[in-house]
Amino acid sequence: MEKCSDTILEVKDLKQYFNVTTGFLKSKPLKAVDGVTFSIKRGETLGLVGESGCGKTTVGRTILHLYPPTGGDITFNGINIKTKQQVREMRRRAQIVFQDPYSSLNPRMTVGDIIAEPLDVNNLCSTKAERAARVKELMDAVDLSSEHATRYAHEFSGGQRQRIGIARALAVNPEFIVCDEPVSALDVSIQAQVINMFEDLQKERGLTYLFIAHDLSIVEHISNRIAVMYLGRIVEIANASEFSTNPMHPYTISLLSAVPMADPNRERQRKRIILEGDVPSPLNLPSGCSFRPRCRFAGERCAQEAPPLEDRGGEHLVACWNK
Repeated sequence: MEKCSDTILEVKDLKQYFNVTTGFLKSKPLKAVDGVTFSIKRGETLGLVGESGCGKTTVGRTILHLYPPTGGDITFNGINIKTKQQVREMRRRAQIVFQDPYSSLNPRMTVGDIIAEPLDVNNLCSTKAERAARVKELMDAVDLSSEHATRYAHEFSGGQRQRIGIARALAVNPEFIVCDEPVSALDVSIQAQVINMFEDLQKERGLTYLFIAHDLSIVEHISNRIAVMYLGRIVEIANASEFSTNPMHPYTISLLSAVPMADPNRERQRKRIILEGDVPSPLNLPSGCSFRPRCRFAGERCAQEAPPLEDRGGEHLVACWNK
């Protein structure tokens, strides 16, 4: 698998549908991801944000073929990933850090064996001594003592467990990592440490991240660009610097209005935008724009046709008929 020049990952019209039983011998597709398109440049971090259930995690897992895609194209390093062999080669260069550090580690394996598992699967170490040296190196990289290699995951705190998961992801020297809400289960003080470690590892190893989260402050801090998802679709993509100063989609504007401000005077003066209605079910999506039932700007065209994701200048993409 050869490297392409600038873009490491390109996702085009990605779809992930799950059949859900709705009655006796009846089923209906749940459109978890419905036509997602974006690209990530080598060495950058793309933040992916949205409400719980919008399809963020499904996008990350589908990219790595943990869920076989229902439709669309995933191009990694210039190669359209289709065959099992291509998926296997991609996973040597693309890894994932899972959200829950408590359930993503095998309780029956020692920390050393957990970290070394990708090395064993890919036959990357020829001797036990080489394997042990590699495990020590990986544990040092995530600020864990190599003396803990013989202990089990349940003996560690949440932050330490997540570091074990990160060390496991780094084992095959990947170029690209899907970070699936890697700090949401951690205490705030530990979150800052882990975020700083992600940034340091990116600088040292030239990593590229898809950083999935629901905390906008964290995403703005770590990301170069930010994509906003709503009900399986991306509604806006912008540079992190422009994301908070010039949001365009009504959903993005409402999300940002809910982020607390450190300045109490500014917090009192600003007006929070409260969305009306409930989030529609992915099983029964509204016609046209999926955000239409909760949007104060919705018109007739919004009910008839879903807006495409269009560039409004400066690589600021928005899917809205009224913006």
